[in-house]
Amino acid sequence: MAKAAAKTSASSAERRPAQAGRSVSAKNVKVEVLPPAERMSLRAPEASIAALSKALGLTLPKGPKTSASKAGRMALWLGPDEWFLIDEAGKDLLADCAKVSAPHSAVGISHRNVAFAVTGPAAAAAINAGCPQDLSLEAFPVGAASRTILGKCEIVLLRTAADAFRVECWRSFSDYVFTFLSEAASDAAA
Repeated sequence: MAKAAAKTSASSAERRPAQAGRSVSAKNVKVEVLPPAERMSLRAPEASIAALSKALGLTLPKGPKTSASKAGRMALWLGPDEWFLIDEAGKDLLADCAKVSAPHSAVGISHRNVAFAVTGPAAAAAINAGCPQDLSLEAFPVGAASRTILGKCEIVLLRTAADAFRVECWRSFSDYVFTFLSEAASDAAA
């Protein structure tokens, strides 16, 4: 009898994304949780970039603060041999890299991260409440990407439009990041 009850409970378990559905709006800035996406950490030497780019369907960026995107897939340059990839359509990034025989390391990190959209005329001000990076359009243009900090935790930041950012963080820090951004949005609106 106990086994049957346990089996029923386990089969009805549902995995819900961290922070799902949370959003906050203030004057000139909105913070909202983005839908789940496939994510991958990629490390590769220069000689492997062409083959990986072909397999992934976009050209891996090669310079600081750069990114590339195509058909819902994004590649953010994090270092000379390191990229953070996001596929919003849920396509299998690891399967694409598995086709490549050139040396590389591809690690799926889809369930490790949570993403937030910070949008509106005061979006940069809200992020700058805890991020020391210059987010002016001249220094951090549309498409710029960087691993940086927000308050006490590491984030990956992507500028998606003149007044819009994607903030990626580890799910264990997602409540802190959402709360920080929410309070910063309120302050930026004042």
